[in-house]
This record gives sequence, C-alpha cells and structure tokens, in this order.
Amino acid sequence: MDKAKQTNGFRLSVLTLVVMNVTAVVSLRGLASEAVYGLQSAFYYLFAAIVFLVPTALVAAELAAMFSNKQGGVFRWVGEAFGPRIGFVAIWLQWIQSTVWYPTVLTFGAVSIAFIGTDPTADAALASNRVFTLIVVLAIYWLATIIALRGLDWVGKVSKWGGIIGTIIPAALLILLAVVYLSKGGHNNLDMHRSFFPDLSNFSNLVLASSIFLFYAGMEMMGIHVMEVENPKRNYPRAIILGSLVTVVIFILGTFALGIIVPEKDISLTQTLLIGFDRYFAFLRMSWLGPIIAIALVFGVLAGVLTWVSGPSKGIYAVGRAGYLPPFFQKANSRGVQRNILLVQGCIVTVVSALFVVMPSVQSFYQILSQLTVLLYLTMYMLMFSAAIVLRYRKPDVERPFRLGRGNGVMWLLAGLGFAGSLLAFVLSFIPPSQIAVGSKAVWYGVLIAGEVIVVIIPIIIYALRKPSWKAADADIEPFD
Repeated sequence: MDKAKQTNGFRLSVLTLVVMNVTAVVSLRGLASEAVYGLQSAFYYLFAAIVFLVPTALVAAELAAMFSNKQGGVFRWVGEAFGPRIGFVAIWLQWIQSTVWYPTVLTFGAVSIAFIGTDPTADAALASNRVFTLIVVLAIYWLATIIALRGLDWVGKVSKWGGIIGTIIPAALLILLAVVYLSKGGHNNLDMHRSFFPDLSNFSNLVLASSIFLFYAGMEMMGIHVMEVENPKRNYPRAIILGSLVTVVIFILGTFALGIIVPEKDISLTQTLLIGFDRYFAFLRMSWLGPIIAIALVFGVLAGVLTWVSGPSKGIYAVGRAGYLPPFFQKANSRGVQRNILLVQGCIVTVVSALFVVMPSVQSFYQILSQLTVLLYLTMYMLMFSAAIVLRYRKPDVERPFRLGRGNGVMWLLAGLGFAGSLLAFVLSFIPPSQIAVGSKAVWYGVLIAGEVIVVIIPIIIYALRKPSWKAADADIEPFD
C-alpha cells in the first residue's frame, strides 16, 4: 500500500500547512538585528531563504516521508546514515541549542515587560538593568516549565493563542503602522540610497546577518506532516514555497517598518521593536496602545518558549528511553511529561542566564548567546543535510513517498546548498560584530569555542558510557536497519 494513504484519513490543505509553517518560524524579536542594515536586510533575508530555508524544508520533507513509520526525527535521519552515535549527537544538539536559546528570547520578553510602563525613558532604563532582566528571564522560563509539566493540553492552548496574539497580530500591526505613518508624512529614517547589495568584503558586518539563518530554523519540523498532505508530491512543495514567501515578506517588511521609525544609530537588539511601536503610537497620538502591545509580545514570548520547552525535550526523552540516557532522565510525572529532563533543562537555563555578571551589557550577553545558539543548531543542520545525501546511496531502494527529483541531482543541489549556507553562517558566527561592544574578545571566543566543543563532546561521552540497563522495557524507538 502507498504510504501516503496510511494515515488516519485527515488531510492538511495547502493553506493550513502554509499557516503552520509561518507560525512555527516567524519571531519578531530578531527584526532589530537586521534593521541596522536598512535596505540591505532584504538581501540577507532572500539569500538565507534561498540557501537555507527552502533546502531545509524540502530535504526534511523527504527524510520525514522516508521514515514516516519510525520515531526519532533527526535522530532517525542522521542515525540511519552515520550510525546511532552521530544520530544521538544530532538530536542532542537540537535539544541543547534550545536550552541555550531561551535566555536570548526571554531577554526580549524582559524588555517587553519593561515597556509596559508609560514613561519611555524610564522603560528603556529598566530594560537595560541586568538584575531586572535576569529576574524576568528566570520567572518566565520557570512559568513555561510549570505549564509544560501540566501536559500537552495546556501547552497547546497557550501556544496557539500566544502565537496569534503575540506574533501574527503584532507583525501585521507593525507593517500597517509603517504604511499609515508614511502616508501621513512621517519622516523615513531608512537610507533609500544605500545599495541593495552589501559590502561582502567586510566580514565583521556579516556576523549579525549570519544569525538570520536561525530566524528560519525550525522548518524541518514541518516535514513531519508531509504524509498528512493530500497529493504530497505536488502540494507539499507548493505549501513550502508559499510559506517561505510569506515568512520572507513578514521579515522584510517588518524590518523596514522598524528602520523607517528608528534611525540606524539608535537601534538596539533588545529594545528597538518596543521603541518602534512606541514611536508609531506617539505619532498617531495613540500612546495608550504601547503597554497593550508590550503585554501581547510577552504573551507571544511565553508561547514560543513553551512550544520549545515541551518539544525538543520530548524528543530527547523518547530517544533517552531507548537506552541513550541514564534512568534518571527517563522519569515522567503522572501526566507522562518528561519531568526530570525539564527540571535539569531549567537548571541549565538558570546557570547560563547567570552569565549576565561577566558580560558588559545585556546587549552583549544577548549577542554572544545568540551566536552560540547559531553554532549549535547549524552543526545539527550540517549533519542533516549530509545524511540526506548519504542516504541516497546507502538506502537507494527505500521507498520515498516524497522525493526530490528522479535522480540524485536535485538532492545534491538542495542539500549541498543548505550545507554550504550552514557552513558559511557557522564560520561567520565566530567573528565579533563591529556594531556591538562585546567586551573582552578572549571571553567572546572562549565562550563560543568552548561551548561548541563541550556540547558536542558530552553526547559522545554519554553514548560511550551507556549500559543495557538504561533501555526502558516499553521503549518504542525501533532499531536502525
């Protein structure tokens, strides 16, 4: 029987899958990091979409369809190509990068809370206070953990409404405000004479732009739904292309909207989005909306963090029960939620957040953690793209209900493009950005290099020390072929 028909009968429409793709990928917190480039930000968004977003979605779709009857996700995909050790490294990176990522996105949440006040100057000062930021980061994270421990029903409700209220509506509103502002004669702070193409010879100016790859991260998770699409060979690529176009348009127009109202010299990675909304509202004499949009954005941050708190940790939990993690990490609560992994994850987030004390500013802390997250996630993506090519030769006869091209040329093109793009962003992520004071460069390089090496070595050590007794009796991860 055709695997495409082996489902529960439910089928996702192209439009539904497009919306799912957009809501899974789009986050407004990163718009400020690209707003410093003005019109050139569009080049970076388009470049990253071509060499990373589309290859990621399509390659993951083939892999997901190929192993649609087996659990494991990226653990399965990479493991089938390179063995269980490397497969474990891949899913470990997918989990741990989100753990490092939490403080960066929650820093944005802390800034949003600071801007709930009615005095923009006082709000900006509070947003720059490291102690305040640290307290809010930990408070929101542990709130998300408590909700996650309540089970998927709670996670689903908060994530759904948080995504609508805290991401989709603010994005549309930001773009609409820019249009109204310009139509009423507002001053455009974007340099309209700047070249669309950036000076690629200045590598330090590319560092912030390389983080745009992480803006598009997560699209591989949509590959799980490829078998739930009617006529996947035709409709899944259509949904991916449309979803990618909508995502790119939101990012480009949202970034332009910030650049129009906030001069380049005043852009801050953590505060600009809220400042932009405040200035638009002040121009339209609707400043009372500022605290409301700040609350909405906090809700969106909570929803986004909650989705990731409960997602990757569940994946590493399932793989751990197959014998890859000690029994302590396999403990679940009465609702079947991965309790101990969530608690350990929370402790790691708490320690990482404490790095505030060694960084010269909240902004530099935000940037270095963002770069470390990029390094870890891109390592996983390079493994995924490599595995997709290798599996074409190691498992040529395995049925592929969704296949990229008849031969191997299309796979080489897309996976090779994705790997090259990931490698480029990986290398650039080590270069300190010239736009931000990062303090000691020794600390900058030390944190990034040591963080990458330690995080990759840890799963290899755990794999080497594993014992047969670690495997749960009811583990349902099937063995590799």
